[in-house]
Amino acid sequence: MRPDTIHRQCPPHSIASARRIALVGGALLVVAGLVAGCGKKDDKAAGGPGGPGGQALPVTVQKVQLQPLPVTVESVGQSEGSREVQVRGRVSGILLKQRFSEGDRVKAGAPLYQIDPVPYEIALSQAKAALAQARASAEQALREENRLKPLAADQAVSGREYDDSVSTRKTAAALVQAREADVRTAELNLQYTHVYAPISGISGRNISSEGSLITAGTDSALLTTIVQTDPIWVRFAVSESEYASLRANNGDTAKVELVMSDGKTYPTSGKLNFAASTVDRALGTVQLRAEVPNPELKILPGQFIRTRLYIGQVEGVLVPQSAVMTNDKGKAVLVVGPENKVTPKPVVANTWQGGQIVVTKGLENGDQVIVDNLIKARPGTPVAPHPPQQPGQPGQPAQGGEPQKGAAPDESKKADAKQ
Repeated sequence: MRPDTIHRQCPPHSIASARRIALVGGALLVVAGLVAGCGKKDDKAAGGPGGPGGQALPVTVQKVQLQPLPVTVESVGQSEGSREVQVRGRVSGILLKQRFSEGDRVKAGAPLYQIDPVPYEIALSQAKAALAQARASAEQALREENRLKPLAADQAVSGREYDDSVSTRKTAAALVQAREADVRTAELNLQYTHVYAPISGISGRNISSEGSLITAGTDSALLTTIVQTDPIWVRFAVSESEYASLRANNGDTAKVELVMSDGKTYPTSGKLNFAASTVDRALGTVQLRAEVPNPELKILPGQFIRTRLYIGQVEGVLVPQSAVMTNDKGKAVLVVGPENKVTPKPVVANTWQGGQIVVTKGLENGDQVIVDNLIKARPGTPVAPHPPQQPGQPGQPAQGGEPQKGAAPDESKKADAKQ
């Protein structure tokens, strides 16, 4: 074909477009090759599963040691006074005086209130007068009996007359006893006008104010309350299985510690003084009560407190809570196995001690339990174990990872920065 024919079939602008398409296609091939090469380089730098560059994953480990550990049960309890009494007026009358301040400590026998005593003083005088009259009558009856006795023996008087004198003397003696009881009642009522504290403790608010009329045997007779706070009682509950362990490990001498709202342990421990004889059908728990000294009134009645009951002792190790994993097969921890590779171990962990779990089975002396990087530490992963960092100690160097904060960059990075 002739050149002029070619030019007629392919115009000049079509030839230029074809050349541009060829150049763009070649550039795309070059870019694709570069990208493929970079991907291979990154794959080599990433290395295996242990960490960057194929190096071992740094993990913190805790070497465990079997030891006797106390078994504790924690629950929430509520405090109450060891003795709580209502102070009531035992006689009716006008309340004249209040002799204490609300909320103060009072001792047993301390005066609290004064009820108007005048009516009871008068009643006592009347009772004493009636008693004197009865005694006079009894003496007259006794003299009459003694006068008729020899006459009846000589038959100077009839037997009936003498028998009447004997009955009169006995009736008079009985009347004397009744009048003596009236005097005793009047004396007690007069004493009851002075209201004293029945126990030592903390007084409550004043319910009836001065000038009020109180009536014995009604609600108006309630004057105040007193709660004995030293020692104080704390009620709480444990599960049926925990109570069985408590009974098997000398439950009568079990120690009880209290954890206050600020997280601090109460300085004085208590002891159990009551255990219910039945199991709660709805909750499956057993009610317990502890007696705790409270001389400084650090615990108030009605306060909710966390209790820690020591129910026995077990051989085991303490493991941080974060190191114990739970799945459908139970609990397990990760340890550093042969060749410094991650190895899972199933364990038995039932109780707590503070923020740690007591592991009773599954671990042996010297096992290194992994306590961090648990998400990356998969079974079979090579690791670089190191002990826990102490407070104030410099951080552990990250093997094959990022440099620590504050570390100087290496010379190659400095050269790259200058360029």
